[in-house]
Amino acid sequence: MEITDLHQRLLAAGAGPTHAARVLRLWANALPQSHGRRAAASYYPASLLAALPAFEAGLAAIATVRSAHPGADGSERLLVALADGQTVESVLLPRDGVCISSQVGCAVGCRFCMTGREGLLRQLGSAEMVAQVVLARQRRPVKKVVFMGMGEPAHNLDAVMEAIDCLGTLGGIGHKNLVFSTVGDPRVFERLPRGRVKPALALSLHTTRDDLRRELLPRAPRMTPQELVDAGEAYARATGYPIQYQWTLLAGVNDGDEELDAIARLLAGKYAVLNMIPFNAVDGFDYRRPGWDRCREIARTLHRRGILTKLRQSARQDVEGGCGQLRARAERPVAILRRGDGPGRAPAAGTAYAHRATGT
Repeated sequence: MEITDLHQRLLAAGAGPTHAARVLRLWANALPQSHGRRAAASYYPASLLAALPAFEAGLAAIATVRSAHPGADGSERLLVALADGQTVESVLLPRDGVCISSQVGCAVGCRFCMTGREGLLRQLGSAEMVAQVVLARQRRPVKKVVFMGMGEPAHNLDAVMEAIDCLGTLGGIGHKNLVFSTVGDPRVFERLPRGRVKPALALSLHTTRDDLRRELLPRAPRMTPQELVDAGEAYARATGYPIQYQWTLLAGVNDGDEELDAIARLLAGKYAVLNMIPFNAVDGFDYRRPGWDRCREIARTLHRRGILTKLRQSARQDVEGGCGQLRARAERPVAILRRGDGPGRAPAAGTAYAHRATGT
C-alpha cells in the first residue's frame, strides 16, 4: 500500500487536492478527521464525506499493534501486524523518536544481524511505513523518525522516499529529524539530494577495512569505507546535516587499537558523528560485545583524537529486545505448527535482526 494509492482513492471519492492533503495530514498526525477549526461536514464534498468511514477503516487496517513491550530505558518495542499477516517491529524511543521498518526481512545478510538470516520476505509500502509512525503517535508524541528497523531502505528506495516526503510535509517532521539509514548504496547518494524532503543520513560503517567490511556485510554494494565516507561527506556538506556513522562494536573484531587509528585518519575533519553501539547479544551468534570499560575507553580515545563519538546502548536490551528478536519469538510457534500441516508445506519464515536499530 502506497501513499499515492491512498491519494488516488481520495480523488476518486470526490476529494480535491486540498481535501486529500487534509485527510492524509490528519491521519499522519494520528488526529481524527473532526480535528481543526473547520468542520469536515462544511469543508469536504458530500461524496467524500460518504466515503470517509470506509476509507478510515482501511487506514486503520494497514497496520495494527499486535503486542507492546516497554523497557526500563523509556523505550517501547511494538510488534506490528500488517494486513497480510506479516509482522515488523517499531521502537518508540526516549525523547520523542520512533524507529521504523522498511522491509520484512533483509537481503544484505550482515553477519551480526538476525534480520538477514532468512533473507527478504517482502517490501513494505510507503503507507505501511507511515502507519508505523501513526501507531507510535497514538501512544506518545513523535518528532523524529529513523528508518533503521528491519530491512535496507536503499533496497526499497521509491517507497521509502515517498514515506519520507509524506512525513516531512504532511506529517510535520523536521527534515533533519528524518533519518535514512543504509549500508551504503550509490543510488542513495544520487536520489536523496533530489528529493523535496532531504533526510539526514546514517551510514553503517562498522570497520575501516574493506576486506573485513565485505566479510561482515557480504551483500552490501561494493563501496569501500573510503568511498562511503567521501559520498557521505558530500551529502553532509550539501544538506548541512552531519552524517551519522554507525559502528557495531564486536569484541576482537573491530574494537582494536589499529581500527581506532584508522578511524581517526578516515574521519578527520569530516562533518560527522560516530555512533559506537556495543553488539546486542543474540542466541546463535558467535560475536560478543566488548566490556563496558573498553567501550568507554574507545569513545574517550576517539574524542581525544578529534572524532565526535557517541557511545550508545541498543534500545530494549533488558528484555532480549534486539531488533527482530521480538518478531522471531512471535513467529516461532507458528513455524512449529505449520511443519505438520502436510507434505511440501514450508515452515513460516521467522526473521530477526540485531544491528539495524541498535543505532537508535
